[in-house]
Amino acid sequence: MAIITIQPSGRTVECSPGDTVLTALERAGYALPNNCRAGACGECKVKVLAGAFDQGTVLDMALTAEERAQGYGLMCMAKPLADSLEIEWGTADARPKLFPPRENVLFVVTDKRQLTPRVVELRLRPLGKPLRYWPGQYVMLGDPGAGIAPRAYSISNAPRPDGELVLQVARLDGGATSSWVHETLMPGDSIKLSGPYGTFIGDPAVDSPILCLAAGTGLAPILALTEAAMRRGFRQPVMLVVSARTHADVYGLGLLAWWRTKHRKFDYRVTLTREARDGCLSGRVGEVLPGVLADLSKHTVFAAGSPAFVTASVDAALRLGAKPDAIFTEGFNAQQRPTVVDDEHLLAAAGAS
Repeated sequence: MAIITIQPSGRTVECSPGDTVLTALERAGYALPNNCRAGACGECKVKVLAGAFDQGTVLDMALTAEERAQGYGLMCMAKPLADSLEIEWGTADARPKLFPPRENVLFVVTDKRQLTPRVVELRLRPLGKPLRYWPGQYVMLGDPGAGIAPRAYSISNAPRPDGELVLQVARLDGGATSSWVHETLMPGDSIKLSGPYGTFIGDPAVDSPILCLAAGTGLAPILALTEAAMRRGFRQPVMLVVSARTHADVYGLGLLAWWRTKHRKFDYRVTLTREARDGCLSGRVGEVLPGVLADLSKHTVFAAGSPAFVTASVDAALRLGAKPDAIFTEGFNAQQRPTVVDDEHLLAAAGAS
């Protein structure tokens, strides 16, 4: 058994014989970026500060000779050769470093479909290097040259090798950007995105039960976070409560049902505020939550949606014993803009639809 020490946080992870560093980190809850898991893409590249490891077979384009000389390795293939290995990853509090945002990244709309009467889904493929992001983050989309101001939209899928991004855009009354997306933007069109932005990524080392609360397109970042957790084999129960006015306003039910069937730790509930329907709860989140989970003292809570929904969700979670530092929120505001928060130009704000 090798011990992997993560700097600068100093946290440690056990690595069983034969396991790669990536496997050990994921088992402990650390969401190290990766795509191919075969030493070909370079996404899981980190600097090894101390200790010997077997790098295995990797492609030169993913890990150059110069990078090897500087101590870098690809953790999807690396296996410790001694009792200890020290690597550089994340921040002092063991949260991941955000990727520096990029501006005007060119994408093509490959698909567009109506999810509900007010929400459309866009599938976008990059024409160049994929945009690196953490699940839960968002991008800015618009067409300033045509007078369409950029607005923030959460990415609803976890990172994929082909760089595809999925956005779910709600039509806002009087919203020029959302109207442009709904009425003008079509498959085959080229667009430019800027990002990623936002810090709605939680603590990647969390090992507690999870409660996700979502309303409207607040479901988008929740879907990305859940997909990433399911993909890496998250071991704790995950409960998702989706709130909507009517059943026609709910989307993603097929995916949620598939997750519930495939992952025995995942479950979901739908609550409707303006109609009654068999199989659904009835009422606002604060009214129905005690009947879903009565004790949140050991849970990590993620809430995303309108500011009013997020406020109500936080209040409800606190009443049920959730700890304030275990609650992560994303409140969507129509005029939201990214805000610079530190000298590395890592941007944090809430996405808006």
